[in-house]
Amino acid sequence: MIAPFTYTGNPAKIVFGPGQRDGVAGWMDKIGCARALILSTPAQRAEAEALAGRLGDKAVGVFAGAAMHTPVEVTESALEQVRAVSADCVVALGGGSTTGLGKAIAYRTDIPQIVIATTYAGSEVTPILGQTENGVKTTVRDPSILPEVVIYDPDLTLGLPLAMSVTSGLNAMAHAAEGLYAQDRNPVSTLMAAEGLRAFRDALPVIVRDPANAEARGEALYGAWLCGTVLGTVGMALHHKICHTLGGSFDTPHAETHAILLPHTIGYNAGAVPELLAPVSAVFGGSPGAALFDFAASIGAPSALRDLGLSEADLDRAADLAVRNPYWNPRPIDRESIRALLQDAWEGRRPAV
Repeated sequence: MIAPFTYTGNPAKIVFGPGQRDGVAGWMDKIGCARALILSTPAQRAEAEALAGRLGDKAVGVFAGAAMHTPVEVTESALEQVRAVSADCVVALGGGSTTGLGKAIAYRTDIPQIVIATTYAGSEVTPILGQTENGVKTTVRDPSILPEVVIYDPDLTLGLPLAMSVTSGLNAMAHAAEGLYAQDRNPVSTLMAAEGLRAFRDALPVIVRDPANAEARGEALYGAWLCGTVLGTVGMALHHKICHTLGGSFDTPHAETHAILLPHTIGYNAGAVPELLAPVSAVFGGSPGAALFDFAASIGAPSALRDLGLSEADLDRAADLAVRNPYWNPRPIDRESIRALLQDAWEGRRPAV
């Protein structure tokens, strides 16, 4: 028997395929916009400026200051430029940092967003904004945050550095794995989660061997869309709470933090809801946490929080913050257990389950 559920599909327009990055001007016309501010990180300024050049008079400027964890002060600086050039939309070219900035602008102004995804972050298809202020990362969910158009062009990921490809993929996988036991999960989100995990299982090892493999890059980007859509459909739990804590309060790198914690948070919950995490075992074999740890190790992912600059002395404060205002979770959260989980992740110890 199918249990009762509620499903709400997010109304973003998804455009997938090689060469689709050349359709930005047409999508601007379709959503009624004529003056785009192009957003990027400092590292992708050249690509953003090239896009602005292709858009001609449809681009009114480039803001290349997007940063990890969407600092509020960066958003305020970008808003000044939005107003100065009278932009009527933003085009975010990049990964989670740039997408986050576009969302933060839209949340405050309600101007439309077009996202051109160049990593596997997945946040581009969610109505969720995570932003950091005074060393604390908080999240907000609102329909205005969801981008209107998301362009997935696999060709843009061919040059994604290998290390970033691996951690970005594991970041996306965390959305799917945690979505399997979400309080508001539903049959559609569970199907998408399992397929997203399968796509990354198949794609990432090929990318590690052959980073320019176009077929594997397309498969991974397809997985990113699926995993991100799961995140945008259901609620978050322990994994995202801890990642937000470490990123917002200790400035650990976003994708790497997700990649390291994923086996530990899934292992933490596996004993409580083994039936809900069965798709993880079906895709990777073995118990969920251990299987994800082994998969991550096989593709050269980072495995220890200490390698991100987090000190062992930081773990007590991290545990205190992580259990404060906790997200819903299928297994009860207590400080002692979370402190132990963080110790294992700091040392890079393989989960038992």
